[in-house]
Amino acid sequence: MRRVRTPTLRLPTWLAGRVGLPAQTPAADEAGHRHATWLELFLDLIFVYALAAVVNRLGERPDPSPPAVLAVIGLFVVVQWAWMGQVYYDTRFDPDDALHRLLVLVALVGAGAMTLGVDEVPESVLLPVGYLIVRGVLLLLYLRARPTGPMARLVTTVYLIGFGSGWALWLVSLAVPTRMRPVLWIVAMVIELATPWVGVRWLNRFPVDNRHLPERIGQFTIIVLGSALASLLFAVPDHPPPHMILTAGLAFLIPAAVWWVYTTFVTTRLTQSRLRGGQAYSYLHIPLGGALLLLGWALGQVVRLVDDNADRLPLELRLLLGASMVVWTVCGLALYWLWTRPTTARLAIAAYGVTAVCLITTTVHEPRLMLSLLSLAVVVYAVLLSRRLARAGEEMRTPEG
Repeated sequence: MRRVRTPTLRLPTWLAGRVGLPAQTPAADEAGHRHATWLELFLDLIFVYALAAVVNRLGERPDPSPPAVLAVIGLFVVVQWAWMGQVYYDTRFDPDDALHRLLVLVALVGAGAMTLGVDEVPESVLLPVGYLIVRGVLLLLYLRARPTGPMARLVTTVYLIGFGSGWALWLVSLAVPTRMRPVLWIVAMVIELATPWVGVRWLNRFPVDNRHLPERIGQFTIIVLGSALASLLFAVPDHPPPHMILTAGLAFLIPAAVWWVYTTFVTTRLTQSRLRGGQAYSYLHIPLGGALLLLGWALGQVVRLVDDNADRLPLELRLLLGASMVVWTVCGLALYWLWTRPTTARLAIAAYGVTAVCLITTTVHEPRLMLSLLSLAVVVYAVLLSRRLARAGEEMRTPEG
């Protein structure tokens, strides 16, 4: 796929030499496919802490209230969307020069402000100010890319209008009463999330790199899984007795199975030829990522309750655990659907996963028994689905005849 390189707007030679920012070409394989640069991976680091700050809002109570869960989901969407905007720019325009690096470093500062402000939303202005910095940098990058050609002008027009409108609402939110800020944020996010779909006809004319985008979204998904594992590990007490080691091991099987299924799906590249503008693929990862973040927190609470010798799991925790697993299963089926219509076998596997999770989380109250049954059910689901995905990948690569 042809990618547009923005004109090199270099810093003065004497300044670039002093700060040590030589322009470099992003890594590509023999076929010219785009891969993540060191700058992109560096940007990812701050989002590790942002995700931790988001999930920490739930605290350690095993019975989270619906408003608390909704707040975490909303903040996760904001954080992932801030990250995703940079990915979409990088997958179409890749000038890894000094000016680009400096602008992305400014965005990293904004992401840091978002991370610090998550815990005090909506009273603190750190979150909106940080978001304004991150998205403001993105708008500047699109302005820089705009003159590079007709297709670039088409793409940047869509983004500048939609994202610029959302940015303006975030700016206005700084001047309104605290209780009104979330309302403006929601409206702004709706506008921004709708922008790629409103402009899908034009954006699809300039398709994303079908290797780079899945790779980057996959890396963010791994970061989310890492946050889920951290929630689980922090729940294990110091010097754990044997039964707690066993409990933690059972809980670990669930994110491990999720990782196994996801990496099997990504490495088969089933959806690679149908990404086009990438909207459906990336948007499905928003609920998928949120579900994995909540799943890790819920598993951590189950481990804590086992350590406290609790004999019953709260209904809220069981519902959150079950809902997270169901959302992950449904999103996985939807991602498969982007490639082809699911077969009866694929639908049966998904039905088994949803049914097993719902039955276990709604009928089993004892922590150890529930965790054991859920781990077993998820591992069986992962084995069945991974075999199906591997077979589909082989069929896709095998020439007809």
